[in-house]
Amino acid sequence: MRHEPEMCIHIRRTGHTGYRVIEMMNDEQLLTSMLHTVQMGQTGIRSVMAKAIGPELKAELKAQLKEYDSLEKQTLSMASHKGLELKDLNPALESMSCMMSKVQLMGGEVDSRIAGMLIQGNTRGMILGIKNLRKASKADPQVQELAQKLLNRENLNIQKSQQFL
Repeated sequence: MRHEPEMCIHIRRTGHTGYRVIEMMNDEQLLTSMLHTVQMGQTGIRSVMAKAIGPELKAELKAQLKEYDSLEKQTLSMASHKGLELKDLNPALESMSCMMSKVQLMGGEVDSRIAGMLIQGNTRGMILGIKNLRKASKADPQVQELAQKLLNRENLNIQKSQQFL
């Protein structure tokens, strides 16, 4: 059974300049955003995995991919448990990501470039995740907990990738 997403609007006074509209996210929207973040991470890692030179970086890429695979399963399982059917990441975005990876890896210092790309991708994921968690203040606590787990993973990935710069 598919539930239509609801969009709640919350209006908050912001000083003397007027009002600001804040869109609130429901569980389905938050889970979909999390799924897309995880799938972008998987796509990014897979697009550079064969290009990595150092064995330590290759091992780190495999470990991060394994974590993203686990988070994807957890996200889909939670959605299924709630009777939600999430849409996968747009295949065009996956293709664009792979093409961008090829372009960014031209030249020397491949492992350092891969690390930089990982850090940038994880940072984008964190920014989106933090914003979404703020918009999902009334979401199911289990969904919020899983979203926080994804944020923690993104942060850890950034820390682990820094050594390869």
